[in-house]
Amino acid sequence: GGGGGAAMAEDEGLVSVDYEVSGKVQGVFFRKYTQGEAKRLGLVGWVQNTSHGTVQGQIQGPTARVRELQEWLRKIGSPQSRISRAEFSNEKKIKALEHTEFQILK
Repeated sequence: GGGGGAAMAEDEGLVSVDYEVSGKVQGVFFRKYTQGEAKRLGLVGWVQNTSHGTVQGQIQGPTARVRELQEWLRKIGSPQSRISRAEFSNEKKIKALEHTEFQILK
């Protein structure tokens, strides 16, 4: 590894945040729609189903875009989903993205 010059997105800052969405979110293409929305916003991270019926993952990208996806996860989701709760945790500022794309994990 090595240091680079000044960060380009200094004013805009990158953040990483974990999320977990509860409700009717499995078997309704929730992960596919989340991936599509993240890609549209230019975000990276991942999404997966958990063994207890929720969907969880991590989002990384410019703060404003991450906020947009958080709102989407809270209120919209996939067409057939029913979101009862979206929780966000471990939010932190990061210097560089730790993922190269937004993946659906098995």
